Amino acid sequence: ECTLHPFVACPSYKPIAKLPLADRVRELRDPALRQRLLGETAQSSSSTVRYIARSYHKLFRLGDPPDYEPDASQSVAAQAARAGRAPADLAYDLLLEADGREILYFPLHNFTDGTLDVVRTMMTHGATVSGLGDGGAHVGTICDASFTTYLLTHWGRDRAHGRFELPWLIKRQTSDTAAAVGLFDRGLVRPGMKADLNVIDFARLQLRRPYIVHDLPAGGRRLMQTADGYVATVVSGAVTYREGQPTGALPGTLVRGAQPRRT
Repeated sequence: ECTLHPFVACPSYKPIAKLPLADRVRELRDPALRQRLLGETAQSSSSTVRYIARSYHKLFRLGDPPDYEPDASQSVAAQAARAGRAPADLAYDLLLEADGREILYFPLHNFTDGTLDVVRTMMTHGATVSGLGDGGAHVGTICDASFTTYLLTHWGRDRAHGRFELPWLIKRQTSDTAAAVGLFDRGLVRPGMKADLNVIDFARLQLRRPYIVHDLPAGGRRLMQTADGYVATVVSGAVTYREGQPTGALPGTLVRGAQPRRT
């Protein structure tokens, strides 16, 4: 369902590309179509599409919970070699897992050496502002809302090497980010400051596998992602979410320009 996969530009895929997911999965399970697709090459004017279609050494099963820094031994190419299969054959099966909702992960940037070490270097630079938002230009390939959770789980707990202390990560994502855009009335737990808080069960904190929803104009798709472990989210002192579910409280207001520090 996502924007790209190894077969998206194959001639035999195009007739089924617009079908509902369940119908598309049923067609893809047809042995005759499978044989045709595995024998075709991507026909696209996009060099990115052609590159992804043949680069199985950089393609990974994302899984649930998702692994965004997988070892090279987990690539589709490496797994296929161990199983004595063609990489495309394995990728085809992986795409059909979870009734077609499994995601194949292809890190385009910051993963040249097979790790996120270069990201760690950037995170420690004084000019770096933690967080990302591209205005929705790539909502079919990334889910911006998951980045803050991943910052805590991966960089503060689960990474095999090069982790950061949790207080440093939280400061970078809260008060440092707020100060970078002139919002000096929030980002600290202090009397008089804006009461925006997340209550987190850190042991349970975990991202779930992304999924596609079609709720944009004209049925456009975007990636959504949920997380476990958020006990409560508080905005201006009001609980807006409990255990990941909205309470109905909507205390947020429009912020215009920089905000002075509250005393």
